Amino acid sequence: MAINETLKAISDPVRRDILQMLKEGRKSAGEIGEHFNLTGATVSYHLTKLKNADLVTEQKYKNFIYYELNASVFEEVLTWIYNLGGNVQ
Repeated sequence: MAINETLKAISDPVRRDILQMLKEGRKSAGEIGEHFNLTGATVSYHLTKLKNADLVTEQKYKNFIYYELNASVFEEVLTWIYNLGGNVQ
């Protein structure tokens, strides 16, 4: 697990908004970009950061790339945080 990359990725509010959107289901880069006042290149940058942190997966279909949330990474991070607390008595 690359927890550093995960924490860096979710530290940005735009990326957190993208993750929130993907909670509803897969979306194309264009659909994601419509919700932000950002250039396509900037949206692509954020999606790349999320993909590199394994927080999203991508699937190409014809001329589109669809992004989907990878919730298993969050389970790993939460487990790590929980275990960090150790045995609290």
